[in-house]
Amino acid sequence: MKSPYVNELQPNQVITATFLVHLKDIRQKKTGDPYLSLLLADRTGELDAKMWDNVAEVMDTFERDDFVKVKGLLQIFQNRPQLTIHKMMRVHEREVDFSDYFPASARDPEEMFGELRQVIAGMQNTHLRALLDSFMEDGQIARMYRTAPAAKTVHHAYLGGLIEHVLSLCRLCRVTAAHYPHIDLDLLLTGAILHDIGKIAELTYDRSFGYSTEGQLLGHIVIGLRMLQEKIVKLPDFPAGLRTLIEHMIVSHHGELEFGSPKVPLFPEALLLHHLDNLDSKMECMRVTLAKDRHVEGCWTGYSAPLDRAVLKKVKYLEALDQTGTTQNDAPVAAEVEPAITPAPQASPTQAAPPIKSAPSRPAPPPSPFAEKLAQAWRGNS
Repeated sequence: MKSPYVNELQPNQVITATFLVHLKDIRQKKTGDPYLSLLLADRTGELDAKMWDNVAEVMDTFERDDFVKVKGLLQIFQNRPQLTIHKMMRVHEREVDFSDYFPASARDPEEMFGELRQVIAGMQNTHLRALLDSFMEDGQIARMYRTAPAAKTVHHAYLGGLIEHVLSLCRLCRVTAAHYPHIDLDLLLTGAILHDIGKIAELTYDRSFGYSTEGQLLGHIVIGLRMLQEKIVKLPDFPAGLRTLIEHMIVSHHGELEFGSPKVPLFPEALLLHHLDNLDSKMECMRVTLAKDRHVEGCWTGYSAPLDRAVLKKVKYLEALDQTGTTQNDAPVAAEVEPAITPAPQASPTQAAPPIKSAPSRPAPPPSPFAEKLAQAWRGNS
Protein backbone atom coordinates (compact mmCIF):
# COMPACT_ATOMS: atom_id res chain seq x y z
CA MET A 1 0.00 0.00 0.00
CA LYS A 2 1.31 3.40 -0.97
CA SER A 3 1.79 6.17 1.57
CA PRO A 4 0.92 8.94 1.82
CA TYR A 5 -2.25 9.32 -0.20
CA VAL A 6 -3.37 12.70 -1.53
CA ASN A 7 -6.03 13.05 1.16
CA GLU A 8 -3.42 12.52 3.89
CA LEU A 9 -1.10 15.36 2.87
CA GLN A 10 -0.61 18.32 5.21
CA PRO A 11 0.56 21.88 4.43
CA ASN A 12 4.25 22.74 4.99
CA GLN A 13 5.13 19.08 4.79
CA VAL A 14 8.04 17.63 2.80
CA ILE A 15 6.74 14.46 1.18
CA THR A 16 8.12 11.58 -0.84
CA ALA A 17 5.42 9.61 -2.62
CA THR A 18 4.41 7.97 -5.89
CA PHE A 19 1.54 9.29 -8.01
CA LEU A 20 -0.13 8.76 -11.38
CA VAL A 21 0.28 11.66 -13.82
CA HIS A 22 -3.15 12.86 -14.97
CA LEU A 23 -1.93 15.97 -16.78
CA LYS A 24 1.50 17.13 -17.93
CA ASP A 25 2.20 20.58 -19.32
CA ILE A 26 5.63 22.03 -20.16
CA ARG A 27 5.57 25.81 -19.84
CA GLN A 28 8.08 28.66 -19.94
CA LYS A 29 9.20 30.93 -17.15
CA LYS A 30 9.85 34.61 -17.85
CA THR A 31 13.50 33.72 -18.32
CA GLY A 32 12.58 31.32 -21.12
CA ASP A 33 13.52 28.25 -19.09
CA PRO A 34 10.94 25.42 -18.93
CA TYR A 35 8.92 24.45 -15.91
CA LEU A 36 6.44 21.63 -15.36
CA SER A 37 2.78 22.03 -14.44
CA LEU A 38 1.33 18.68 -13.40
CA LEU A 39 -1.83 17.15 -12.04
CA LEU A 40 -0.89 14.16 -9.92
CA ALA A 41 -3.36 11.66 -8.54
CA ASP A 42 -4.06 8.51 -6.62
CA ARG A 43 -7.32 6.82 -5.71
CA THR A 44 -8.14 9.46 -3.07
CA GLY A 45 -7.88 12.60 -5.21
CA GLU A 46 -5.79 14.94 -7.34
CA LEU A 47 -2.97 17.37 -6.52
CA ASP A 48 -1.63 20.39 -8.40
CA ALA A 49 2.15 20.28 -8.70
CA LYS A 50 4.88 22.49 -10.14
CA MET A 51 8.54 21.78 -10.82
CA TRP A 52 10.62 24.92 -11.33
CA ASP A 53 14.26 23.79 -11.34
CA ASN A 54 16.28 21.10 -13.17
CA VAL A 55 13.28 20.50 -15.41
CA ALA A 56 15.25 19.75 -18.58
CA GLU A 57 16.71 16.66 -16.90
CA VAL A 58 13.33 14.99 -16.30
CA MET A 59 10.70 16.49 -18.59
CA ASP A 60 11.22 13.92 -21.37
CA THR A 61 11.50 10.89 -19.07
CA PHE A 62 7.77 10.45 -18.42
CA GLU A 63 4.39 11.18 -20.00
CA ARG A 64 0.77 11.44 -19.00
CA ASP A 65 -0.57 8.18 -17.46
CA ASP A 66 2.91 7.26 -16.21
CA PHE A 67 3.74 6.72 -12.56
CA VAL A 68 6.27 9.06 -10.96
CA LYS A 69 7.98 9.22 -7.59
CA VAL A 70 8.39 12.78 -6.35
CA LYS A 71 9.94 14.61 -3.42
CA GLY A 72 8.73 18.09 -2.64
CA LEU A 73 7.15 20.63 -0.32
CA LEU A 74 3.39 20.94 -0.02
CA GLN A 75 2.17 24.51 0.50
CA ILE A 76 -1.06 26.48 0.20
CA PHE A 77 -1.26 28.67 -2.89
CA GLN A 78 -4.39 30.67 -3.69
CA ASN A 79 -6.29 28.75 -1.00
CA ARG A 80 -5.42 25.36 -2.51
CA PRO A 81 -2.67 22.79 -1.81
CA GLN A 82 0.18 22.82 -4.31
CA LEU A 83 3.25 20.63 -4.38
CA THR A 84 6.59 22.17 -5.33
CA ILE A 85 8.63 19.28 -6.69
CA HIS A 86 12.37 19.15 -5.96
CA LYS A 87 13.13 15.68 -7.36
CA MET A 88 11.27 13.35 -9.68
CA MET A 89 11.74 10.00 -11.39
CA ARG A 90 9.55 7.70 -13.44
CA VAL A 91 8.40 4.46 -11.78
CA HIS A 92 7.66 1.34 -13.81
CA GLU A 93 4.12 0.03 -13.47
CA ARG A 94 5.45 -3.31 -12.23
CA GLU A 95 6.50 -1.53 -9.04
CA VAL A 96 3.04 -0.22 -8.13
CA ASP A 97 -0.30 -1.64 -7.07
CA PHE A 98 -2.87 -0.29 -9.53
CA SER A 99 -5.60 -0.32 -6.88
CA ASP A 100 -3.74 2.49 -5.07
CA TYR A 101 -4.10 4.85 -8.02
CA PHE A 102 -7.50 4.34 -9.62
CA PRO A 103 -10.66 5.49 -7.84
CA ALA A 104 -13.16 2.70 -7.31
CA SER A 105 -16.55 2.20 -5.74
CA ALA A 106 -16.52 1.54 -2.02
CA ARG A 107 -18.84 -1.40 -2.70
CA ASP A 108 -17.66 -4.82 -3.83
CA PRO A 109 -18.37 -5.23 -7.57
CA GLU A 110 -19.43 -8.86 -7.19
CA GLU A 111 -21.87 -7.90 -4.44
CA MET A 112 -23.35 -5.18 -6.64
CA PHE A 113 -23.64 -7.55 -9.59
CA GLY A 114 -25.47 -10.05 -7.37
CA GLU A 115 -27.90 -7.32 -6.29
CA LEU A 116 -28.53 -6.41 -9.92
CA ARG A 117 -29.28 -10.03 -10.81
CA GLN A 118 -31.82 -10.11 -7.97
CA VAL A 119 -33.52 -7.00 -9.36
CA ILE A 120 -33.80 -8.68 -12.75
CA ALA A 121 -35.02 -11.98 -11.26
CA GLY A 122 -37.85 -10.15 -9.49
CA MET A 123 -39.32 -8.70 -12.69
CA GLN A 124 -42.73 -10.02 -13.77
CA ASN A 125 -42.44 -9.37 -17.52
CA THR A 126 -40.86 -12.53 -18.93
CA HIS A 127 -39.73 -10.83 -22.15
CA LEU A 128 -37.89 -8.05 -20.32
CA ARG A 129 -36.39 -10.47 -17.83
CA ALA A 130 -35.10 -12.72 -20.64
CA LEU A 131 -33.60 -9.72 -22.43
CA LEU A 132 -31.73 -8.49 -19.34
CA ASP A 133 -30.56 -12.02 -18.53
CA SER A 134 -29.08 -12.28 -22.03
CA PHE A 135 -26.94 -9.23 -21.26
CA MET A 136 -25.82 -10.31 -17.79
CA GLU A 137 -25.09 -13.90 -18.80
CA ASP A 138 -22.71 -12.67 -21.50
CA GLY A 139 -19.34 -13.06 -19.76
CA GLN A 140 -17.60 -10.14 -21.47
CA ILE A 141 -20.51 -7.74 -20.98
CA ALA A 142 -20.92 -8.79 -17.34
CA ARG A 143 -17.22 -8.24 -16.60
CA MET A 144 -17.19 -4.81 -18.21
CA TYR A 145 -20.52 -3.84 -16.60
CA ARG A 146 -19.05 -4.58 -13.16
CA THR A 147 -15.90 -2.56 -13.89
CA ALA A 148 -16.85 0.45 -16.02
CA PRO A 149 -17.21 3.98 -14.65
CA ALA A 150 -20.46 5.79 -15.37
CA ALA A 151 -18.61 8.74 -16.91
CA LYS A 152 -15.12 10.04 -17.64
CA THR A 153 -15.33 12.93 -15.17
CA VAL A 154 -18.90 14.09 -14.54
CA HIS A 155 -20.51 11.57 -12.14
CA HIS A 156 -19.69 8.14 -10.71
CA ALA A 157 -16.31 8.51 -12.44
CA TYR A 158 -14.63 5.55 -10.80
CA LEU A 159 -14.30 1.81 -11.35
CA GLY A 160 -17.65 0.20 -10.60
CA GLY A 161 -19.35 3.57 -10.98
CA LEU A 162 -21.73 2.42 -13.74
CA ILE A 163 -23.28 -0.47 -11.83
CA GLU A 164 -23.42 1.61 -8.62
CA HIS A 165 -25.28 4.33 -10.53
CA VAL A 166 -27.66 1.78 -12.06
CA LEU A 167 -28.47 0.22 -8.68
CA SER A 168 -29.18 3.67 -7.27
CA LEU A 169 -31.52 4.27 -10.21
CA CYS A 170 -33.28 0.95 -9.59
CA ARG A 171 -34.02 1.96 -6.01
CA LEU A 172 -35.35 5.32 -7.20
CA CYS A 173 -37.46 3.53 -9.81
CA ARG A 174 -39.17 1.45 -7.12
CA VAL A 175 -39.92 4.49 -4.97
CA THR A 176 -41.32 6.63 -7.78
CA ALA A 177 -43.27 3.82 -9.45
CA ALA A 178 -45.02 3.22 -6.13
CA HIS A 179 -45.96 6.90 -6.10
CA TYR A 180 -47.18 6.92 -9.72
CA PRO A 181 -49.29 3.75 -10.08
CA HIS A 182 -49.69 4.12 -13.86
CA ILE A 183 -45.94 3.55 -14.34
CA ASP A 184 -44.79 0.14 -15.66
CA LEU A 185 -42.06 -0.69 -13.13
CA ASP A 186 -40.51 -3.51 -15.18
CA LEU A 187 -40.18 -1.25 -18.23
CA LEU A 188 -38.74 1.55 -16.09
CA LEU A 189 -36.19 -0.83 -14.51
CA THR A 190 -35.20 -2.11 -17.96
CA GLY A 191 -34.53 1.44 -19.09
CA ALA A 192 -32.45 2.10 -15.97
CA ILE A 193 -30.33 -1.01 -16.49
CA LEU A 194 -29.79 -0.51 -20.23
CA HIS A 195 -29.77 3.29 -20.70
CA ASP A 196 -25.97 3.54 -20.32
CA ILE A 197 -25.02 0.02 -21.45
CA GLY A 198 -23.03 1.52 -24.34
CA LYS A 199 -20.61 3.14 -21.90
CA ILE A 200 -18.86 -0.17 -21.29
CA ALA A 201 -17.44 0.23 -24.82
CA GLU A 202 -17.49 4.03 -25.10
CA LEU A 203 -15.08 4.57 -22.21
CA THR A 204 -11.58 3.26 -21.59
CA TYR A 205 -10.63 2.54 -18.01
CA ASP A 206 -7.58 0.29 -18.01
CA ARG A 207 -5.35 3.26 -16.99
CA SER A 208 -6.79 6.75 -16.78
CA PHE A 209 -10.39 7.28 -17.89
CA GLY A 210 -10.89 8.30 -21.50
CA TYR A 211 -12.80 7.50 -24.69
CA SER A 212 -12.25 4.60 -27.05
CA THR A 213 -12.10 5.25 -30.78
CA GLU A 214 -15.54 3.68 -31.11
CA GLY A 215 -16.76 5.88 -28.28
CA GLN A 216 -15.43 9.00 -29.96
CA LEU A 217 -17.00 8.08 -33.31
CA LEU A 218 -20.38 6.79 -32.15
CA GLY A 219 -21.09 7.60 -28.51
CA HIS A 220 -22.76 5.39 -25.93
CA ILE A 221 -26.33 5.88 -27.21
CA VAL A 222 -25.56 4.45 -30.66
CA ILE A 223 -23.39 1.71 -29.16
CA GLY A 224 -26.18 0.83 -26.73
CA LEU A 225 -28.73 0.53 -29.55
CA ARG A 226 -26.39 -1.78 -31.44
CA MET A 227 -25.90 -3.98 -28.36
CA LEU A 228 -29.67 -4.13 -27.87
CA GLN A 229 -30.15 -5.23 -31.49
CA GLU A 230 -27.56 -7.99 -31.08
CA LYS A 231 -29.42 -9.42 -28.08
CA ILE A 232 -33.01 -9.04 -29.31
CA VAL A 233 -32.26 -10.79 -32.62
CA LYS A 234 -31.59 -13.91 -30.51
CA LEU A 235 -35.02 -13.59 -28.86
CA PRO A 236 -37.40 -14.21 -31.77
CA ASP A 237 -40.56 -13.91 -29.66
CA PHE A 238 -39.65 -10.50 -28.27
CA PRO A 239 -42.54 -8.06 -28.96
CA ALA A 240 -41.69 -5.43 -31.58
CA GLY A 241 -43.54 -2.68 -29.74
CA LEU A 242 -41.70 -3.37 -26.50
CA ARG A 243 -38.42 -3.25 -28.36
CA THR A 244 -39.30 0.21 -29.74
CA LEU A 245 -40.12 1.49 -26.26
CA ILE A 246 -36.74 0.36 -24.91
CA GLU A 247 -34.95 1.91 -27.87
CA HIS A 248 -36.75 5.18 -27.22
CA MET A 249 -35.74 5.14 -23.53
CA ILE A 250 -32.10 4.73 -24.55
CA VAL A 251 -32.14 7.51 -27.15
CA SER A 252 -34.12 9.97 -25.00
CA HIS A 253 -32.60 9.53 -21.54
CA HIS A 254 -30.55 12.74 -21.78
CA GLY A 255 -33.87 14.56 -21.92
CA GLU A 256 -33.10 17.40 -24.32
CA LEU A 257 -31.82 17.56 -27.88
CA GLU A 258 -29.04 19.95 -26.87
CA PHE A 259 -27.82 17.43 -24.28
CA GLY A 260 -27.24 14.74 -26.91
CA SER A 261 -30.58 12.94 -27.06
CA PRO A 262 -31.85 12.37 -30.63
CA LYS A 263 -35.40 12.46 -29.21
CA VAL A 264 -37.00 13.96 -26.11
CA PRO A 265 -38.90 11.55 -23.78
CA LEU A 266 -42.35 10.89 -25.26
CA PHE A 267 -44.04 8.53 -22.78
CA PRO A 268 -44.16 8.47 -18.95
CA GLU A 269 -41.50 5.85 -18.22
CA ALA A 270 -39.05 7.55 -20.58
CA LEU A 271 -39.62 10.95 -18.95
CA LEU A 272 -39.31 9.53 -15.44
CA LEU A 273 -36.10 7.69 -16.38
CA HIS A 274 -34.56 10.92 -17.65
CA HIS A 275 -35.36 12.83 -14.46
CA LEU A 276 -34.18 10.02 -12.17
CA ASP A 277 -30.96 9.68 -14.15
CA ASN A 278 -30.37 13.43 -13.96
CA LEU A 279 -31.19 13.51 -10.24
CA ASP A 280 -28.82 10.69 -9.35
CA SER A 281 -25.96 12.10 -11.42
CA LYS A 282 -26.38 15.63 -10.00
CA MET A 283 -26.50 14.40 -6.40
CA GLU A 284 -23.31 12.42 -7.01
CA CYS A 285 -21.71 15.54 -8.49
CA MET A 286 -22.65 17.44 -5.33
CA ARG A 287 -21.16 14.72 -3.13
CA VAL A 288 -17.88 14.56 -5.03
CA THR A 289 -17.55 18.35 -5.29
CA LEU A 290 -17.78 18.62 -1.50
CA ALA A 291 -15.64 15.57 -0.77
CA LYS A 292 -12.78 16.49 -3.09
CA ASP A 293 -12.74 20.27 -2.86
CA ARG A 294 -9.19 21.48 -2.32
CA HIS A 295 -9.96 24.96 -0.97
CA VAL A 296 -8.51 25.27 2.50
CA GLU A 297 -10.42 28.28 3.82
CA GLY A 298 -14.01 29.42 3.41
CA CYS A 299 -17.43 27.84 3.23
CA TRP A 300 -17.55 27.46 -0.56
CA THR A 301 -16.02 24.94 -2.91
CA GLY A 302 -14.32 25.89 -6.12
CA TYR A 303 -16.38 26.17 -9.29
CA SER A 304 -17.87 22.87 -10.47
CA ALA A 305 -18.22 22.73 -14.26
CA PRO A 306 -20.79 19.85 -14.25
CA LEU A 307 -22.99 21.75 -11.79
CA ASP A 308 -22.17 25.21 -13.21
CA ARG A 309 -21.79 26.63 -9.69
CA ALA A 310 -19.81 26.57 -6.49
CA VAL A 311 -21.29 24.53 -3.64
CA LEU A 312 -21.81 25.58 -0.04
CA LYS A 313 -19.91 23.51 2.53
CA LYS A 314 -22.94 23.22 4.76
CA VAL A 315 -21.24 21.68 7.80
CA LYS A 316 -18.41 24.21 7.76
CA TYR A 317 -20.88 27.05 7.28
CA LEU A 318 -23.00 26.00 10.27
CA GLU A 319 -19.94 25.46 12.45
CA ALA A 320 -18.65 28.95 11.65
CA LEU A 321 -22.10 30.40 12.31
CA ASP A 322 -22.31 28.70 15.71
CA GLN A 323 -18.90 30.02 16.72
CA THR A 324 -19.19 33.65 15.62
CA GLY A 325 -22.82 34.32 14.83
CA THR A 326 -21.76 35.46 11.37
CA THR A 327 -19.86 34.00 8.45
CA GLN A 328 -17.51 35.70 6.09
CA ASN A 329 -19.08 36.31 2.72
CA ASP A 330 -16.57 34.30 0.72
CA ALA A 331 -18.97 33.18 -1.99
CA PRO A 332 -17.39 33.31 -5.45
CA VAL A 333 -19.20 36.18 -7.13
CA ALA A 334 -18.28 38.23 -10.16
CA ALA A 335 -16.54 41.43 -9.19
CA GLU A 336 -18.23 44.70 -10.06
CA VAL A 337 -15.81 46.98 -11.88
CA GLU A 338 -16.49 50.67 -11.87
CA PRO A 339 -15.92 52.38 -15.22
CA ALA A 340 -12.75 54.41 -15.33
CA ILE A 341 -13.41 58.17 -15.22
CA THR A 342 -10.84 60.39 -16.87
CA PRO A 343 -10.81 63.84 -15.23
CA ALA A 344 -11.28 66.77 -17.56
CA PRO A 345 -8.09 68.82 -18.14
CA GLN A 346 -7.90 71.94 -16.00
CA ALA A 347 -7.13 75.28 -17.62
CA SER A 348 -3.98 76.97 -16.36
CA PRO A 349 -4.29 80.45 -14.76
CA THR A 350 -2.75 82.03 -17.84
CA GLN A 351 -4.85 80.10 -20.30
CA ALA A 352 -8.48 80.70 -20.94
CA ALA A 353 -10.72 77.70 -20.62
CA PRO A 354 -11.92 76.43 -24.00
CA PRO A 355 -15.53 77.18 -24.81
CA ILE A 356 -17.93 74.40 -23.98
CA LYS A 357 -19.41 72.94 -27.12
CA SER A 358 -22.95 71.77 -26.92
CA ALA A 359 -23.76 68.38 -28.31
CA PRO A 360 -25.26 68.59 -31.80
CA SER A 361 -29.01 68.12 -31.74
CA ARG A 362 -30.41 65.16 -33.60
CA PRO A 363 -32.90 65.88 -36.37
CA ALA A 364 -36.49 65.12 -35.43
CA PRO A 365 -37.81 61.90 -36.94
CA PRO A 366 -40.27 62.29 -39.84
CA PRO A 367 -43.92 62.34 -38.71
CA SER A 368 -45.74 59.03 -38.84
CA PRO A 369 -48.95 59.04 -40.95
CA PHE A 370 -50.61 56.86 -38.34
CA ALA A 371 -49.60 59.23 -35.53
CA GLU A 372 -50.96 62.20 -37.49
CA LYS A 373 -54.33 60.50 -38.02
CA LEU A 374 -54.47 59.53 -34.34
CA ALA A 375 -53.79 63.15 -33.35
CA GLN A 376 -56.54 64.41 -35.68
CA ALA A 377 -59.03 61.94 -34.24
CA TRP A 378 -58.07 63.00 -30.72
CA ARG A 379 -58.54 66.70 -31.56
CA GLY A 380 -61.91 65.90 -33.13
CA ASN A 381 -63.13 64.18 -29.96
CA SER A 382 -61.93 66.86 -27.57
